Amino acid sequence: MIDIAEAGAKATSEIARSLAQIDEDAAARAVAMCADARRIALYGVGREGLMMKGFAMRLFHLGLDAHVVGDMTTPPLGSGDLLIVSAGPGYFATVSALVATARAAGAKTLCITAQADGESARACDAVLVLPAQTMADDTGREAASALPMGSLFEGVEYVAFELLVLALRERLGESAETMRARHTNLE
Repeated sequence: MIDIAEAGAKATSEIARSLAQIDEDAAARAVAMCADARRIALYGVGREGLMMKGFAMRLFHLGLDAHVVGDMTTPPLGSGDLLIVSAGPGYFATVSALVATARAAGAKTLCITAQADGESARACDAVLVLPAQTMADDTGREAASALPMGSLFEGVEYVAFELLVLALRERLGESAETMRARHTNLE
């Protein structure tokens, strides 16, 4: 049995180290792109997709017109809109296809990834690199993460997205109260 406290301390310190390495200018650009977008659609696969759904929810709480790709109510994107995709390992076929569709329609694109030189990232207008282990590099390393597979990247995404929300909240003049007022009452 693992020591939960010890493993947890190692995992959270890995997340903190990754967050400390995020480029502040790239994060500010991501915030500006969200704030300036007419509407925002978000997409990710697997557990990265779950993080993107959580981010979409918070963008909605900020009063932004945010949608998850694949939901039946997601509107078409066009000029003035933003597609945010997650491609931790650098490439997913579905991500690249959606980026091409959004760009052809005139939307801006932002890729969240650990691999700045990945094919999906290179196809986007902007990239926010979250330097963390993904499934692209989770084997064969002595210094591998305490967390399995791509969990470190996904954990960094969760915290980084919440920090971006705080920056957006300030930029948009929102408050905890205005965000809470947009939370569903159908739970």
